Amino acid sequence: MERLLRNFFLFLSKNRLFTKLAKKYGLRFGAGKFVAGVSVPDAVDTIKQLNNQGMSVTIDHLGEFIDSESEAREAADGCIEAIKAIAEHHLDSQLSLKLTSMGLDISEELVMENMKRILDVAEEKEVFVTLDMEDFDRCSQTIDIFKKLRQDYEHIGTVLQSYLYRTVEDIEELNDYNPNLRLVKGAYKESPKVAFPDKSDVDENLKKIIRIHLLNGNYTAVASHDDKIIEYTKELVKKENISTDQFEFQMLYGIRVERQKELVQEGYKMRVYVPYGNDWYGYFMRRLAERPANVAFVLKGVFGK
Repeated sequence: MERLLRNFFLFLSKNRLFTKLAKKYGLRFGAGKFVAGVSVPDAVDTIKQLNNQGMSVTIDHLGEFIDSESEAREAADGCIEAIKAIAEHHLDSQLSLKLTSMGLDISEELVMENMKRILDVAEEKEVFVTLDMEDFDRCSQTIDIFKKLRQDYEHIGTVLQSYLYRTVEDIEELNDYNPNLRLVKGAYKESPKVAFPDKSDVDENLKKIIRIHLLNGNYTAVASHDDKIIEYTKELVKKENISTDQFEFQMLYGIRVERQKELVQEGYKMRVYVPYGNDWYGYFMRRLAERPANVAFVLKGVFGK
């Protein structure tokens, strides 16, 4: 049943009609649990609250189905606005973005134009920017663009997903760039030709790439809500005498909030991934796919108070 629900929500996440309706009707149906409003001021308020609890943040200006150069440039403008707000309010926050929002499906030239505009401001304001990883078809493009940008910019990282067979090779190849990487399991539906179909293999591969990246001496963001992965990381850094300055834990806004607080109390760096924007539908559906138990929350939001 859980696999069926996962596939169902991943299917819904790609529906353009529902995306348009979601933009029109706003953050209803429980999405407010996972999305911090629609504007930069909304995001700033949420960041301040989390910073006051001892948590770091990365914010993501949500965007799905960018079809024109003007939409991509508008999305880039939104990222620049967010970076400036982070600096202005002296917030402990980074920025995350998807290259499709920057025009990846239109042209690489457009992506590079938008990314250089964003990173010029990010370097000036000293705000770190992470290129989120999307589905397999865009994996190679994302990594190639990261490599090009990393040659000229310091405040940039990207994401690798443990459910892909190729990831161990990717992490070794990227080592030459001394990369700051967020390591995750992966949230897209992929063919067994390119991704591990069994969760146990995905979990073991995540442990493997965490170990490789940490022992390579690179900064590692362990992005998981799985206690087994969290405990594995704790044991590994203790055994290998790895400084707490070399890694952090990351979790999504609205999920396992008490566990996030516990990690802060234990002395670990905890970063919360905080999305905002009116283009929230695709992100919300992927969160439901990851944890179908959240459906109960949505139903309560729709039918109850």
